[in-house]
Amino acid sequence: QVQLVESGGGLVQPGGSLRLSCAASGSIISIVAMGWYRQAPGEERELVAKIRGGSPVYAESAKGRFTISRDNGKNTWYLQMNSLQSEDTAVYYCNADLIPGSGWHPADYWGQGTQVTVSS
Repeated sequence: QVQLVESGGGLVQPGGSLRLSCAASGSIISIVAMGWYRQAPGEERELVAKIRGGSPVYAESAKGRFTISRDNGKNTWYLQMNSLQSEDTAVYYCNADLIPGSGWHPADYWGQGTQVTVSS
């Protein structure tokens, strides 16, 4: 069974930085796309950044502050977050569109989430 696990969340002051990581484990043939989403209490889950076809895309609120990167050899990807603001406070989830060893077609997978809190 494929599993995605996030880490790196925590408490930071406004203007600070955090680096999140996501490790995909299990039998994986290939990862088609990978990304990060976030969800604040009472809000819908929203895209932060993703990589598909080798090209990153960002939510407007993340442009110029956040950077998504990947390490395909370890099936791991990252979200570097700089200049954090209070409105960035949310649970951050990693996501992947990947082909598992048990199948022939891509499927969508989610991590369990990691809390990011930026003090007011």
